[in-house]
Amino acid sequence: MGLEDAEDLVLHIILSKVGPENTARVACVSKRLHVSASEESLWSIFCSLDLDISTPLHPHGDSAPSFKTAYYSWRESFIMYPWSLVKRVKRCWDNLKQWLSLNFPEAEATLRKGVTEDDLEELETTVNVQLPLTTRLLYRFVDGQELPSSSSSGGAADGGSLGLIGGYSVYWHKVNVYLLPIKEVIREKINIMAGDHNTISKNIVVVAVSAAPSSEKMFFLDCTNGQLYTDNKSSHQMLPCVPESLVCINGDQQQDAMLLWLEEHGRRLQTGAIKVLREQDNVKSISLFPEIPPLCSVSVTNGVQVRASSVFMPEVSNHLDKPPVYSYACSIRMSLMHTFNRRHHSSWQVCSRHWVVRADGAVIGDVDGEVVIVKNPLLQAKEEEFFYSCIFQFPTSNLSVEGSFTFVPGSLKDPKGSQFEVNVAEFPVKLPDYIF
Repeated sequence: MGLEDAEDLVLHIILSKVGPENTARVACVSKRLHVSASEESLWSIFCSLDLDISTPLHPHGDSAPSFKTAYYSWRESFIMYPWSLVKRVKRCWDNLKQWLSLNFPEAEATLRKGVTEDDLEELETTVNVQLPLTTRLLYRFVDGQELPSSSSSGGAADGGSLGLIGGYSVYWHKVNVYLLPIKEVIREKINIMAGDHNTISKNIVVVAVSAAPSSEKMFFLDCTNGQLYTDNKSSHQMLPCVPESLVCINGDQQQDAMLLWLEEHGRRLQTGAIKVLREQDNVKSISLFPEIPPLCSVSVTNGVQVRASSVFMPEVSNHLDKPPVYSYACSIRMSLMHTFNRRHHSSWQVCSRHWVVRADGAVIGDVDGEVVIVKNPLLQAKEEEFFYSCIFQFPTSNLSVEGSFTFVPGSLKDPKGSQFEVNVAEFPVKLPDYIF
């Protein structure tokens, strides 16, 4: 029995399994098969499987008259790219947009509409580079971010905190990284070419920067090897941001560092490894401090929960110095558990801290001292969580830190009882595989 002898339901099932390319071939065999291969329900399946769309839409979001038309429109629009790569890049952006819409719609609103092939050609001609295929696709779907200007948003308190990549804040040092649109990629490249940047390759373009005015952090894409780098501001030492073994810009399984970087960032957001936090003045931003084990430790002592984690700071590190300097921002988050006795006091003040630093299991540092912190170090019953941040600098890149804080009920000026100690469980402080 041939396909033409099959019942409609059986034929529908068969065609849905063979995929859109073979279905299009079957449609050329006979009038009956052409009708069956053109059914909307069939092409809605293909659109759902390949593009994750439930309504017929063209690539830029406008309505299409049918699912078949929509599918063909997508294939035609991206005909110059491997279809498997198109689906992967779309899935990457869909995952990021879905998370942003649920958790950080303010940042989602900054994503720009994708560029055209003509826009990409203009960039490559203007700055004399050839973007890796996957980066071209990433910009076809989303042209970076358009952050609010200081005149329209009230300054860095808003626009400087909406970066898709996010960042960290410790003392006066604030980082918040956003993706550059094509127009700013061109501008940054022209600035590099005009300046004295002998250590920066001519095939490198800037694709992401920190929008925070208190720090300068940049990410560079090498268009020759597909790797993403960030640098130290004083010496321009370039550090790869993605494991070298994963980057491939040739062959059927192309994946440059830009795509791998965004995919990994999306995974961390979706799994809750990192999340949106509210900073001072109630400003939201994506925090790069890990929130869950094993990169975040959790301990409870005397009814006080402490979560601790670190973020590598490449912009103030220098691994070529002698000895090298590896800098880390550390975040200690404290909160009162329901088991804590709050009957007699409304606040508890940190008066000292103790850190033990280990490298390869051996203690290399044991530090006691008073707490130095920008904001008043009071743990109050009404607060959900109290944040203490600090910067560690070490001559090695693979460490762990543990320690304790000593609290006094009331305040240092007006103590209400005996001091007590709260432990900080061991947490990793090391050079990560992915640098954000």
